[in-house]
Amino acid sequence: MSARDLVTMPRLGGPTATSDGRYAVYSVTITDPDTLKRTPRHFIIDLTQPGSEPISFDLGISGYGLTFGPDDFLYFLSADNTDEEAEDRVRVWRVALEANGNVTGPMPVADIEGTDIGGFKLAPTGDAIALWAEIDRDCEQLECESNEGATGSGRLYDGNNGFYRHWDTWTRPGHFNRVFVFSLENGKVTGDGTPLDGGSADNALVGNTPTKPFGGSGDIAWAPDGSGVYFVARRAGAEEPTSTDLDIYWSDLSGSAPVELTSANPAHDSSPAPSPDGSTLAYLAMARPGYESDRMVVHLRDLQSGETRALTQNTDLSFGSLSWSADGSYLLATAADVLDTPAFRINPMSGEVTELNLIAGNEAHIGSLRPLPGDRMLFTRDSIGVPNELYLAVGSSEARPLTDAVTTRMGEFASTVTTRFSFTGANGDTVRGQITRLEEQEGPIPAILYIHGGPQGSFSDGWSSRWNPRVVASQGYAVISVDFHGSAGYGQEFMDSINRDWGGKPLEDLQKGLAAALELDPQIDGSRACAMGASYGGYMVNWIAGRWPERFDCLVQHDGLFDLRSFYYSTEELWFPRWDFGGSYSEARETYERWNPVNHVDNWQTPMLVITGELDFRVPYTQGIQSFTALQERGIPSQLLVFPDENHWVLGARNSLQWHETVFAWLNRWLNKEDDTE
Repeated sequence: MSARDLVTMPRLGGPTATSDGRYAVYSVTITDPDTLKRTPRHFIIDLTQPGSEPISFDLGISGYGLTFGPDDFLYFLSADNTDEEAEDRVRVWRVALEANGNVTGPMPVADIEGTDIGGFKLAPTGDAIALWAEIDRDCEQLECESNEGATGSGRLYDGNNGFYRHWDTWTRPGHFNRVFVFSLENGKVTGDGTPLDGGSADNALVGNTPTKPFGGSGDIAWAPDGSGVYFVARRAGAEEPTSTDLDIYWSDLSGSAPVELTSANPAHDSSPAPSPDGSTLAYLAMARPGYESDRMVVHLRDLQSGETRALTQNTDLSFGSLSWSADGSYLLATAADVLDTPAFRINPMSGEVTELNLIAGNEAHIGSLRPLPGDRMLFTRDSIGVPNELYLAVGSSEARPLTDAVTTRMGEFASTVTTRFSFTGANGDTVRGQITRLEEQEGPIPAILYIHGGPQGSFSDGWSSRWNPRVVASQGYAVISVDFHGSAGYGQEFMDSINRDWGGKPLEDLQKGLAAALELDPQIDGSRACAMGASYGGYMVNWIAGRWPERFDCLVQHDGLFDLRSFYYSTEELWFPRWDFGGSYSEARETYERWNPVNHVDNWQTPMLVITGELDFRVPYTQGIQSFTALQERGIPSQLLVFPDENHWVLGARNSLQWHETVFAWLNRWLNKEDDTE
């Protein structure tokens, strides 16, 4: 399996289903192996007929965000148009789709002059649609021209206005993601739309919905009777970069200011999910303000009395998705749990949590969970070995696969095997990890220590198009990952333990984990080893360079923190360092400097490849420049790979291929050198 194989691997997205649960539609993104151009292909499948083959269909124009409406028309977004003379902008369209793949349409649903529609959510009653786009807060309609009035190209930011840049984008002063609800008549929007934020009403909300940078349709939920909308927002203002206080609001579509439902909780509230009968709102909430990795607990709110209770408070799992069964008798959710991300059934009365065990063997990673009528559920599943495929389960029985988008193709490559292991790490705690290597390879096999980001994350059993253990193992290496203290899936106490201890217990775990892996598999050659990681993993690479300098033949550092002082004053989401280091830099200087890689650069000696993206505002690219300067000053063999058009991740197909080719050449240079004595 080559880097090009990984980059051009078909990518199956999340499904949508008809209201009766009979048909599902999904998309597979295909990448041309020569041009690396990506194109979506769409398929419909009959869920009631076991063994039914997916049937491809053509929307007539390119489309994304496919969603079945309650009328069973298929709605989608597209920047293309059936009229070649039309202005370029994103519109909402729909088609009538038959089971045999025949398509009638596309037909325009929403075309807002001068506005790129960012997304939509259809009312379950079929007579309304919520549309959102980034526009000026002073606009009374979604169709609106802003008069910024600047004499030059400069953007003027006020200190009281919150984020001036976020993730990979400079904000436009006064512009926000805003949601407007329109009536639907014969499949087309009518009227000017009603703003959910209250527009110019007294006490109106100023903030982004969907939230930035990663919010989407999950931030918006219609009441089952179509009487209003629940939505998530974080108030804009001077405190925004230091606050994790997302809240859930209710709009009755009257145009008045929305009602804040979760004002009592100063921490994170999200994922609103009203029960099918409209009596109860389920949602996810954290307890500690300012902590982005606190445990996500399922809460229930009685919508008549307003009484709220924490349903899963006594279950040490942090849930990442939430939905009701079709009949409202239970909730479905997923959560990281010891290298897997399984699905769980939650009793809304008792709070009892039951793992469903939908896949024989390891659950690996369950995602895009969609409940269907008849106690069924549709979901995707991926693992280190195989990317996403679509599955259908009835009740808690073992699921059956519906697709073969990639599984057969994966069988054409050399087989890899992933072995889970555990060892005694820092504080005498059990720590877990994985080894991925070619199944038939005989030693000695050079070792790669994979270090995950977050730091409250995990290199769990899941597919990745970026940090992929299988493709690295296919180059002839043994990939060793360790879920050090601070990792997700082992309870909140274990995750919290990295707080103010970035270079302590995690480094000890990595040292002991590497030793444990080498002892477990004598085929691995520990004398030829490289460590590599991104984000916090990149921080740890910089930390290893100064605190464990003699261990590795080479290092790969991607978007890693180099100087915690300059990082603090240039990153955007300030709640993150404030929580992990105990305050601002001036308030917790000693802690920042205790774990600051720059303080140990005089110990650096290991060759390092540094990678960064100029659009990365989370760990600004200057952190990579600084580490590269330190390497150059000391005459240490080094390379710097800079992507001017990438953010904290590498998303473009060509850039991804270049990333992998550069990394593989670096590993080969230092781990596969010929013996100088020959």
